[in-house]
Amino acid sequence: MGARSSQSRGPGLNETDGHLLEYFRNTFASGGGGNSGPNVQIPPVGLTATGGVISDYTSGSDVYRAHVFTSSGTFDVTALGNQGNTVDYLVVAGGGGGGGNTAGGGGAGGYRTNVTGSPGDHTTSATFSVSVSPYTVTVGAGGAGGANETTGTDGTDTVFGSITSLKGGGGGARTPGSNPINPGRSGGSGGGGAGAETGATPGGASTSVTTPSPWPGPATQGKAGGAGSPDPQPAAGGGGGGAGGVGADAARGGTYGGNGGNGLPNTITGTDTTYAAGGGGGCHPPAPGSSGGSGGTGGGGSGGPPGTDGSPATYSTGSGGGGGSGGRVGGQGGSGIVVIRYQIAELTATAKATGGAISFYGGKTIHAFTGSGTFVTTTAIPSAEFVIVAGGGAGGKEHGGGGGAGRMVIHPGLAFPSPSPYTITVGAGGANAITTIGNDGAWGVGANGTGSYLYHPGGASGSFQAYRGGAGGAWPGRAGEAGGSGGGASGGPGSVTNVGGSTGPHPNPGTDAGGGNDGGPGTDSPGYAGGGGGGAGGAGGAGGSGTGGVGGLGKQAPPSFRNPAASYGTPGPDSGGFYFAGGGGGCGAEPAPSAGPAPLGGGGGKGGTDPVSAPVDCNALQNTGGGGGGGGNNTVSPYKIANGSGGSGIVLIAYPS
Repeated sequence: MGARSSQSRGPGLNETDGHLLEYFRNTFASGGGGNSGPNVQIPPVGLTATGGVISDYTSGSDVYRAHVFTSSGTFDVTALGNQGNTVDYLVVAGGGGGGGNTAGGGGAGGYRTNVTGSPGDHTTSATFSVSVSPYTVTVGAGGAGGANETTGTDGTDTVFGSITSLKGGGGGARTPGSNPINPGRSGGSGGGGAGAETGATPGGASTSVTTPSPWPGPATQGKAGGAGSPDPQPAAGGGGGGAGGVGADAARGGTYGGNGGNGLPNTITGTDTTYAAGGGGGCHPPAPGSSGGSGGTGGGGSGGPPGTDGSPATYSTGSGGGGGSGGRVGGQGGSGIVVIRYQIAELTATAKATGGAISFYGGKTIHAFTGSGTFVTTTAIPSAEFVIVAGGGAGGKEHGGGGGAGRMVIHPGLAFPSPSPYTITVGAGGANAITTIGNDGAWGVGANGTGSYLYHPGGASGSFQAYRGGAGGAWPGRAGEAGGSGGGASGGPGSVTNVGGSTGPHPNPGTDAGGGNDGGPGTDSPGYAGGGGGGAGGAGGAGGSGTGGVGGLGKQAPPSFRNPAASYGTPGPDSGGFYFAGGGGGCGAEPAPSAGPAPLGGGGGKGGTDPVSAPVDCNALQNTGGGGGGGGNNTVSPYKIANGSGGSGIVLIAYPS
């Protein structure tokens, strides 16, 4: 289970520690009435730290706390004790996007860990020591999928302290006519090579580890991408490399795209989860029985079979996106993740259910699902509160409107009989993509998010649903999409169509406490600024003469979920934290574009101004349900525009401990 790296809490106990110790004493001490049975004397407990989504879990008689960062933040150590000062870590970078047109799959982001016993050759025995200090955590974004004939974009590096995992390499893309060699790009794991007219196209290499320096651990953090195959048609792309295996070469003659390399499993969160898989390569038509390569195990996107796009990778895995088939676009790479773990006690804490990241605060047990899973009761729960946030919509491209936030459903209490499983589905944010005008002929709106669900017989048709966020509109003057919150309209000519998306229908009336609002209108003059996406707490703002519209305000989770040791959600307008579902900002106006302001709370992305690639903060934060920022304007050939992706959703459940 890795180093038992913990600190005892002495005089520096904070309020959160007090709640945890109170929980342990009430549950396990003599006469406490807990559900574990034996009386246990509480030993010194671990270090005091905050940040990320908190997961407390047991292994044998040991209790661990893991801080899970799916978006950038701060791991803040505020007190040390007498049980050592080292922590276990998992640091995974953003995966590369798949290329477009007979393309290679994206390579996985770099994978680095010091959890003892983890498989693969990227594990080090070197310890990581901490002191009383804040440690910046930067979680890398996944790379955008390439448009037709465009190489996939690399992911982004992920950093925790002195540990840097390098971005996954983008998949290569075929450019017919001049027979260029379009290899996969190098990175943490390399992207797959594109199918070519003659000769095999190599995959990208895995870049060596360089931090910290000097580094006593392994020099590798991933594997190479596979080679693309040449004509005679059909050509096909190679698979992207994964942390656990190289990307496969495409079948010669192009019958099949190469499979992505597998990821590696890790138990640092208390659940055996696989990360950093490669994306599959795309295949070129026509060919009977031809197929794109499958994504590697661990969230890699599948390559497109003839006539289809590559699939996006699973968010927060660092996996690569799938390569597009002939004339089609690649899939988006998965964002990265950082997990930091240490021991906090030596007793068995028990909850009344399993599933998600489990923590204890204010006499409540909290289950946080940042990805789909199952909530399984082991003891009947008379009443549990829950919050369901859907995935936010992506921003529009060219003069784009901001994406609408996913719906936020808040329920004050529902009985969960036992023993029984309850399926949880956490919606993905709408994917962004680089669009190149002239190749695919249209800008198009951004992608909608997807809904989040808690399946329970008390809901309408057997479930409680949060409706997906609507995408932002795109040039010329398109309305935003309807959704849980509507997307903002694009800037452009046509005042009639230049309106924000409305809030869509909701299947569970009476359970939604005002969780969605309309997107804002764009402007047709001057400058064509996009409107902001709607948020759970307010409508999106209108595009103005100088700036894009502001995204709608998010909404704060109920007090039961506001564990000060955790940092899911965003600070919000009052800095009280735990805000979700903010709309994305609209793009800036010409001729001197100014980005739509960042929303006041909820994780939505800022509107773009950069003519080629959106800024990092154009993407919404993962696990907030925020809308992506609208893409800017570009007048320089080949007219590439990047819009912001929507943030994935989250499901939170709390009940008395």
